[in-house]
Amino acid sequence: MDFKKILAGLITAAIMLAASPTFAAEDDGDIIADVPTDIYMWVQSTPRANYWFNYRQMGYRIRPDGTLDLNTLMVPTVCMYDNIQIEDVIQKRRWRKLSTAGYDRLAGRADYLKFDLPNETVQVVERVDLDDTWAELDKDTSGEPLDLRNLPRKDVRYNFYRTILEWARNHNAEIISRSRGELSEADATLEPADMPINRIFIPPADY
Repeated sequence: MDFKKILAGLITAAIMLAASPTFAAEDDGDIIADVPTDIYMWVQSTPRANYWFNYRQMGYRIRPDGTLDLNTLMVPTVCMYDNIQIEDVIQKRRWRKLSTAGYDRLAGRADYLKFDLPNETVQVVERVDLDDTWAELDKDTSGEPLDLRNLPRKDVRYNFYRTILEWARNHNAEIISRSRGELSEADATLEPADMPINRIFIPPADY
């Protein structure tokens, strides 16, 4: 999946904010930006942020020949901050001697996730800091693959990643049908149970 197209989708989402249903979990009124619920699905809130994934842009990587790579699921996500988290991000950038230009309007970040289904890993291939118009402030592409089986239950990412994978498993036919790519001849004959999304380990719900 082309990240430029994903970023374009994020910008489109920002434009649609005024016309779309929105939701913002409150933390003493400090959450900065709303998120369109017809594009993003809310997963969880922590004391400092809200976590969402873009179920409209989620899809399988497209190979050079135009076929879908069912082994690689690409998922745009956003994490919207409260004022305390914003100040924390700015302070850490100062400590690391990174530019804080524009960070007075920081609202959150977009993480572009790559799930390698056979190897059961997830990687933040690009992390983009967003201002309150969802414009890019800075980005980081240094993320490394993370083994889903070794993710501690208390890690905030645990429930986030498992919810994304569970949604993808339950909506796999929908994801494939709205993709711009096509199934290869071999993949078109796969039984649903043999598709990689139905074979990957999904961490159990943390109840």
